[in-house]
Amino acid sequence: MTSAGDAREPDPPRPAGDDGHVEGERDAPAADPGKSTGGRSESTVEPEAPRTAPSSTAAPAEAPRPWWQFWRRRSVDEEPPKKKSLAREIPILIVIALALALLIKTFVVQPFYIPSGSMEQTLKINDRVLVNKMIYHFRDVKRGEIVVFNIRGTGFAPFATPLSPPSNIVSRAFRNLENLFGLGPNNSDFIKRVIGIGGDTVACCDAQGRVTVNGKALSEPYVYRDGPDEANKQFAPVKVPKGQLFVMGDHRNDSEDSRVAGPFPQSKVIGQAFVRVWPITKWRGFGVPKTFSQLTADGAPAVGALLPLWWIGSKRRRRSWRLPVLTGPPDREAE
Repeated sequence: MTSAGDAREPDPPRPAGDDGHVEGERDAPAADPGKSTGGRSESTVEPEAPRTAPSSTAAPAEAPRPWWQFWRRRSVDEEPPKKKSLAREIPILIVIALALALLIKTFVVQPFYIPSGSMEQTLKINDRVLVNKMIYHFRDVKRGEIVVFNIRGTGFAPFATPLSPPSNIVSRAFRNLENLFGLGPNNSDFIKRVIGIGGDTVACCDAQGRVTVNGKALSEPYVYRDGPDEANKQFAPVKVPKGQLFVMGDHRNDSEDSRVAGPFPQSKVIGQAFVRVWPITKWRGFGVPKTFSQLTADGAPAVGALLPLWWIGSKRRRRSWRLPVLTGPPDREAE
């Protein structure tokens, strides 16, 4: 029998292993029912990361600039442009270099290979020369210059040495590449020295074996002979037609030139050979020999001969332009 003070509800039964509450021990935080896994509640709660206020010193994002403001410099915050692959740049550079070389060769300067000894000793076999292709667009050809010309349609065509055809596709490709850049032999272009221009009268030879132009004998120290001249290399006076050229090789007894092929039109000239670039040890330029300075068309006096007369006349004119000197009375001596 119990008393009224003892009337209370009995404690609920505790699960096994639970010894009850211990004094001084903190209660464990209540488990979040939303984070239960597999019917079990987690006993720990992950701390929430502290929130930081956005920095007021951060640079604002730069608005994209319009396409017409291409001159503006790139901002420091922008990412540097990505470098292009070297494997892509090399083929582009090669194509650009070949295109520039082809343009220069076509319009400005072209290298030429010397395949024969007709210009010895000035030019020897396997030499390379540079030819100025622009000079004759501004002036005519002068005597004594070394020119490269095309022989198609001229009297020189029968004297071209045939080239052996390429034996395979590789050699054919190399031949075409050499012809494209003027680095290999070809049988369509000749190189000679200009002896006479349109209006000149050329003959060979005088009593001393010298070539004459308009009755003037040429002193040619560059001429090379390793034997007697052929009979057909001596000729009666030839009048060079207007607009044509009479050329000869420096190796006089081993050159098929205008002595047998006749003059040819100046329009066939490709350009002036002005320097030898190969071999490097024999690099030299080609000027006009002094002996040609005495010549003009039809035997007229050279321009150099007229310079003293012009100077004398101009000196007299300058004297006549002077102011008259004022003199004093006749009975007074000059101070």
